[in-house]
Amino acid sequence: MAETDSRINIIYASNDGYAGHLAASLCSLLDHNRRAEHIDIYVLSVGMCTEYQNRLKSLAASFGRSLSVVELGNLKERFPYKIDTRGFDISAMGRLFAPKVLPESVERALYLDCDTIVCGSIEPLYETELGECLTGMVMEPTVYQEMKETIGMKPEDAYFNSGVILMDLARWRAEDVLKKLLDFYGAHAGSLFACDQDTINGALRGRICSLPPKYNFFTNYRYFRYQTLKKLCAAYEEVGEQAFYEAKRAPVVIHYLGDERPWIRGNHNHYKKYYKKYLTRTPWKDMPLTEGKFLYMQLWWCFNQMTRLCPALRLAISRRLGMRVIDARKTGKERK
Repeated sequence: MAETDSRINIIYASNDGYAGHLAASLCSLLDHNRRAEHIDIYVLSVGMCTEYQNRLKSLAASFGRSLSVVELGNLKERFPYKIDTRGFDISAMGRLFAPKVLPESVERALYLDCDTIVCGSIEPLYETELGECLTGMVMEPTVYQEMKETIGMKPEDAYFNSGVILMDLARWRAEDVLKKLLDFYGAHAGSLFACDQDTINGALRGRICSLPPKYNFFTNYRYFRYQTLKKLCAAYEEVGEQAFYEAKRAPVVIHYLGDERPWIRGNHNHYKKYYKKYLTRTPWKDMPLTEGKFLYMQLWWCFNQMTRLCPALRLAISRRLGMRVIDARKTGKERK
């Protein structure tokens, strides 16, 4: 990494609804990276209220770190065409605009989803050499083939999760990557199954560096075997069995991907203790659990046990139900 970019720049994107989860993630990040010389945090806000912004700034300051809020305003107005995020909150699209809204001095940055918890030093991740790649991300082999086909990908092609993104922002600006992303999304009528994630995978195909899974470990992958994931996507062989099981044993970044969220009452998420630990150290420590999904969480626990015993059955059910959710999003019936 270039000597001129010695500071660690962290990006989050959020609105009021995810501010508490962002705080838990931020607290875990700063707690496990106290030895880092410089860490600057940038929150890309989509209408976050002043009170929440100040809470986050105070939290960062308690660790001796700087946090800046960049207001994105009405994100829909930043697109030259009408968009449909298929039920996902539009704040998810905020990360695409990082090279435009952040200072030119920010030449490299690590984007983190709000639903992540950091369990170790992120310096080795941040210092990853990207070569000619524009970004570094972790593969997600369980993504539905229908989603990949929509963006012109084959079953064996690597597909990456956008929950953790190492960005070479200097190169993004030099190559006008934002325009490439917007053009790709527009070519698909501003409507893709996984909006920002599909856009990045489609537009930057071949320019994404594969990162070890420990830097974005999806909590539901605890129940999968490496061989199962490799069968789902041939590209996952590049990850390697050792790296996958290392991620299971000692994840550096935990990503609460999927329906079994640690803030939903009745969840059995194996990693929820880490989220609870850091949430209690934030101004959102008294945030109530989400109600109304208790039975659903019990079914998810059964679902995860099924994955251990018969992964093929779990995948078949997941695909059927998952595509129903996607179809519901097409008509606006499902909301995050």
